[in-house]
Parts: sequence; structure tokens; C-alpha cells
Amino acid sequence: MSNFSVFDIVGPIMIGPSSSHTAGAARLAKVATIIAGNHIKKVDFLLHGSFAQTYKGHGTDKALVAGILGMDPWNENLRNSFTIAQEKGIEFKFTETDLGDVHPNTVKFVITKQNGNVSSVIGSSIGGGNIVIFDVDGQSVEFRGDYPTLITNHKDTPGVVSKITSLLYCEGINIGSMKVYRTSKGSTAAMGLETDNIIPDDVIEKIKAIPEIYSIKVINPIMEGDF
Repeated sequence: MSNFSVFDIVGPIMIGPSSSHTAGAARLAKVATIIAGNHIKKVDFLLHGSFAQTYKGHGTDKALVAGILGMDPWNENLRNSFTIAQEKGIEFKFTETDLGDVHPNTVKFVITKQNGNVSSVIGSSIGGGNIVIFDVDGQSVEFRGDYPTLITNHKDTPGVVSKITSLLYCEGINIGSMKVYRTSKGSTAAMGLETDNIIPDDVIEKIKAIPEIYSIKVINPIMEGDF
């Protein structure tokens, strides 16, 4: 039996004409903001394919900025996102580009924080308000934002994945899916892990304390709202 999200069944509650170009765009940007963290100074939106061709007419640009502000796709202030971002001192720019052999509704976020740190996130709006994130800071990942997600960057050495999964097991946290990626043997690896439960802060701190862990990011799901 296939797994379906609320977006597949009833469609997203949203402001705007297109689930892919507005709801999906807002969700992509909101997840990118969670990944990058707070205190954003500037965002460069690199738009690919259909996003690049129709972003003004479909309101994709306003939806992307709204997501950066933390708005959900159904927020009535979405249409005023440019003004709100400017009032908050957040700079933004849209650039049409070619990101290669990816979904036509794809965007790369280059997010500059107030402290000068830069994060990059690439994701696609794949229809019906659904999204997939497949690159974080140049590292391949794959998750949709429907479940709590843990992304690790760690030393590629035996036992690291086992330490993480054992911690989750001891806390009664079930793993829904897991993918491990690496650049080369014995170098740096990454893992994308979706769970059925929110990962508590104390468990996150225990994972951070594993010596081989370089960094972790935790993304909680973007929910449609109450019905």
C-alpha cells in the first residue's frame, strides 16, 4: 500500500493559483529556512526550468519570500511578503539559471546569515504542494519534509550510523527511512533519516556528542493545518 500525504488526498490549503508554484514554493523556502537557521540577512533564489519561466505570473517569487519569512502556504500575508521582508531588512534576489537534469520546478537557495555564514539548499516542488529536498550545502540528501528529519554530517568510519540508530532505539523513536551518502571512502559522509516521532532536544544533544559527528540539522514536518 502506498503512503499518501494530506496534499495527495485533498490538496493543499493555499493562497495563490498553483499548488506547485505557490504552495510547493512556500514549503520549499520554509524548509530551507529551518535548515539555514534564524537571523537571515540575504537570500539568492536561483530558479530553474518552469520556475524560472513563470515565477512572476504564478506568484512563485512572493511564495518563496513568504516561506523564508516562515509563512505557511495558506497565510493571507503571502501576497505581501516582499514588503514584509523589506521591513525586516531581508534582501532577496531572483536569478534564472540552469541547474542541470532536475525537476522543472526546482530552486537553489543561497542563504546568507547576519553572521556571514552561507547555506545552500536545493529542492523541487513536485506537484500537489509536495516537495523534495535533495542537496544541502553541496551534500546529497533526499527528504520531503512530511516527517521529522535528521541530517548528519559525520566522519565516514564504522559504527557511526549504529551509534545514532541505537540512541533513537533506546528512546523509542522509530525510523521510517534512512539514506547514507559519502563523497569518498573514509572521508566525510552524510545521512538523511526520517522518523515517526519528533526527536527531543536531549536526544539531539546526545547525537551531537558523538565524537565522529561534525554537524546535525533537525527539520520538523511542515503540517497542512487542522481539519
